[in-house]
Amino acid sequence: MDGDTGMEGPLAHTAHGGGVTIPGVNVDADLPALATRLWAAAGMNARAAGGAEGRLSLAPLGGGANNRVYRVAREGQGVPEGQGVLKVYFRHPGDLRDRLKAEYGFLNYAWQRGIRCVPQPLAQDAEAGAALYSYIQGRPLNPIEVDAGAVQQAMDFWAQLNKGRDTAEAQALGAASEACFSLAEHLACVQGRISRLAALPAERAEERDASDFVRRELAPAWRDVAERAIEEAGRLGWAMQEELPAEQRRISPSDFGFHNALLRTGGTEPSLVFLDFEYAGWDDPVKAVCDFFCQVRLPVAGAYLPAFADAVLAREDWARERARVAVLLPVYRVKWCCILLNDFLPGAGGRARRNFAGASHDEQERLRGQLEKAKVMLAAARTAATDEIEKGKRGGKGESTR
Repeated sequence: MDGDTGMEGPLAHTAHGGGVTIPGVNVDADLPALATRLWAAAGMNARAAGGAEGRLSLAPLGGGANNRVYRVAREGQGVPEGQGVLKVYFRHPGDLRDRLKAEYGFLNYAWQRGIRCVPQPLAQDAEAGAALYSYIQGRPLNPIEVDAGAVQQAMDFWAQLNKGRDTAEAQALGAASEACFSLAEHLACVQGRISRLAALPAERAEERDASDFVRRELAPAWRDVAERAIEEAGRLGWAMQEELPAEQRRISPSDFGFHNALLRTGGTEPSLVFLDFEYAGWDDPVKAVCDFFCQVRLPVAGAYLPAFADAVLAREDWARERARVAVLLPVYRVKWCCILLNDFLPGAGGRARRNFAGASHDEQERLRGQLEKAKVMLAAARTAATDEIEKGKRGGKGESTR
């Protein structure tokens, strides 16, 4: 999870979901052949105007930091039905998550449920680790567009996903990436990230700066946050190892926010399309709330937190769920500081994935930029924590974000 969008540019859905699986090919050796096979398997020739058989063109799409993404089009075809998105997923011995399986399965489920605010899965090649999706005509949101209407569309999407959570198709979905079902797991997840960052290499100046920040500021802040969460859990009588009951778990898009969305254009009325579900699956809905309000690229105002939380949280024990948000939100603010520093990590956890996605240019500048963002976020987290403590002393609920 890194808060980066992997698909962008124009895309358009056709009228049905599904998709097919075909035998694999060597992606690095013959990307055009892979695109051609997926295109044919998805029946894209029939969708293009006149069933055209011209040569396919591939153009890289920027914006992603995990995978390689290409716009695929039949030459001479300008209509949306003559275009698609080819996504080649990052795979590494040190990263055991099957990103293709998670995203393709999630989108299949969504389309089977009649949800059309996501790309349509068209065809996949499990051996090559690649899939073809529909192409959405749209653009990224501007910060000013992250308003009540956008938040409502996000809440509606969540509700649609979870209306069918008792179906066999929903139950077949796996757990989300870094799914947490107890307070102990939430804390252990962040502690693992802190530990990995504490072992950062310090060969270059920017690496030494990051290492100093982790040692002097981030790790001490995390110790304070973790101690406060454990203390509050004890005060409320919560057992750290107690697991969230199955009926209170929800299907989560994961890495859910407006950084992973496009504003659809070209239709009668603009609407949002949500993207990038390689981390999706079953999870604690409190985690989804916290992540949603910790996104960095297009942050959501804290004023929307109460309504969003009420829409997302399990209603079986609403008061307890709201209290868990208050306890865990500071935990996830620290987690997102760690996520911003992923680029410093060697191997599958950071640098290898960025290089695979083509984000290796201007690495020094990128690393320094990520470190500055982490510093700003930690400062904001400390301010928010202070405000919430003061509200608590005055009898407030402490639900603001930053």
